Amino acid sequence: MATRRARRSQPAPAPIDLALQGGGSHGAFTWGVLDRLLQDETLAIDGVSGTSAGALNAAVMATGWAEGGREGARQALRDFWVDVSAQGGCFGSAGAAWPGAWGQNPLAALGGLAAFNLDRNPFYAWTQNFLRLASPYQFNPFDLNLLRDVVQGHVRQEALRSGPLSLFITATAVRTGQPRVFTREDLGIDALLASACLPQLFKAVVVDGQPYWDGGYSGNPAIWPLIYNTQALDVLLVRINPLVRPALPDTPEEIADRVNEITFNAGLVAEMRAISFVQRLVHQGRLNDGEYKDLRLHMIADDHELAVLHPSSKLNTERDFLERLHMLGRSAAEQWLARHRADVGVRGTLDPAACFLADRSAA
Repeated sequence: MATRRARRSQPAPAPIDLALQGGGSHGAFTWGVLDRLLQDETLAIDGVSGTSAGALNAAVMATGWAEGGREGARQALRDFWVDVSAQGGCFGSAGAAWPGAWGQNPLAALGGLAAFNLDRNPFYAWTQNFLRLASPYQFNPFDLNLLRDVVQGHVRQEALRSGPLSLFITATAVRTGQPRVFTREDLGIDALLASACLPQLFKAVVVDGQPYWDGGYSGNPAIWPLIYNTQALDVLLVRINPLVRPALPDTPEEIADRVNEITFNAGLVAEMRAISFVQRLVHQGRLNDGEYKDLRLHMIADDHELAVLHPSSKLNTERDFLERLHMLGRSAAEQWLARHRADVGVRGTLDPAACFLADRSAA
């Protein structure tokens, strides 16, 4: 009888979409989140929207799932990130591929995540200055890309196109500035590399004759493909980019980094504004909820722990750093499941207006 009651108390499988942000090596946080979510078989993952590192996580997970179910997806994600750490420079910093190239960070003795920031490293400063003088068309004329080799080793195109997960991968068209969302019909290695193509580090990736840059410029991640192409009403955002930086940037590098963060959040903020507007109209009875999706939004993030990370750490692929981000992601997902798993299918746990649109300048 006790077993029977326990089974009845378990929540039924609920369809849920995932929206995965990009952020270089910080995508290892998302790896940890996915690793924990995949263990919860009561969550029926339907569609996955991903950009940049989020797109890579989505594609690797889809490949592993197609070949070995949920456990196959977990193993595939671990194998991918271990390979990322072994290759070193696949997120754009060739120096990271050389053991000891970054030297010893003076904060390493503290043992916190700040030890993995690269902003005080002279080699990092030199490379940043170099990138202001030369483009990848000049310093990398043969378009060598370590990330391509890693992705090819861990992603199967047939799994993306015919596997159980529906993926929506965003890249930004260079000529028009508009987002392109790659789906089952046109997903492949080039689409993933396009979604993760930072123009300061890589040549534009050409797909179907059109050049593309990182999808973060137009959607990080894009929510609207999930609205129009899946049946799930619950959308879980895994956010790794900070919305608020209390300190005022006052050096050229800090200003450029903050402008980049704001730019990469702009598309998501705009979508959240539209979603909040539609939700308000539906709740007021001014729109038919049968014609418009009244989304139930959720979010997993850890601003407190990740706040100490400088944007330079997105290039750091040290194994210890990736493993610690993975643990933080698992912990954040564990806490979210404990607090909000019962809300999936019932109510949203993220207020988009309060989180993305409110004035939090005093934060």
